[in-house]
Amino acid sequence: MNIKTFTNGLVKDNPVFYQMLGMCPTLAVTTSAENGMGMGLATTAVLVLANIAISILKPIIPSKIRIPIFIVVIASFVTIVGMVMEGYLPGLFASLGLFIPLIVVNCLILARAEAFAFKNGIMASTLDGLGMGLGFTLALTILGSVREIFGAGAIFGKVLFPASFQPALIMILPPGAFLALGLLLAGINVFQNTKAKKAEEKRKAIEAEERRLRIEEQRRKEAEAAEKKRLREEAKKKKEEEKAKAEAAAQGAEQPAGKTDEIVEAPAKEEKVKEDKSTEQPAEKPVEKETVQEEKSTETKVVENTEEKEA
Repeated sequence: MNIKTFTNGLVKDNPVFYQMLGMCPTLAVTTSAENGMGMGLATTAVLVLANIAISILKPIIPSKIRIPIFIVVIASFVTIVGMVMEGYLPGLFASLGLFIPLIVVNCLILARAEAFAFKNGIMASTLDGLGMGLGFTLALTILGSVREIFGAGAIFGKVLFPASFQPALIMILPPGAFLALGLLLAGINVFQNTKAKKAEEKRKAIEAEERRLRIEEQRRKEAEAAEKKRLREEAKKKKEEEKAKAEAAAQGAEQPAGKTDEIVEAPAKEEKVKEDKSTEQPAEKPVEKETVQEEKSTETKVVENTEEKEA
């Protein structure tokens, strides 16, 4: 939490490049890297001290008059910082001139006092002031370096190019401040857009991969369900076959017993038939003989009667 509070002001929520706060000193004093860094450090000192004081005094500060009290506190620390710079860094104090007292009305300091220090503890307010102040210093130093390099061919007073180099004097004039800041903001926007585009592509790739994994998982589950269904059907079919085999085996076990009984009964039936035939045959022969004799006598009578009629 505290580390994030500190790092936000450096890059993510940089006061100049992202929040566009403190534009007056940003454009006015960044004719060189030294002036930009000096102004940034002075603002950082005031910002940290003001955040600490306001965080301590917040229980006794009336809500309705908090803004005037914030300005009085900020002005007190600006006066102290200006006196220290005038005593120990007179050259830098002379270069910055009027813009040191104007720190009092720097919207960055007032904004952090209102938005953060008045609502948070001493440690968090200190880290917030330090992070925002160093981010402001970094932005002013970069802008001052760009203007000094292209406008004077030097950085922090050290010459970088040979005498044949022709600097663009417009960069150290007021229009150069707007031009340099615009180019820096354009570069940052391109970087951010590229980063956002890559993040979006990465997000889409992750979503596509997750979607692919979900589809594969769904297909795997469907395949497992189909395999389980097939195994159940095979098991059911196997049970039915085993049941049919068991029934067939049971029927086969019953059939031999029935055949044995038939085999045992068959000889008895044959013997009985033979006995019946043997008892029936003698009785039939006399009858047949009598029948034949009667037929012969009848024929004889018919013949005789025929002869008598003819005679």
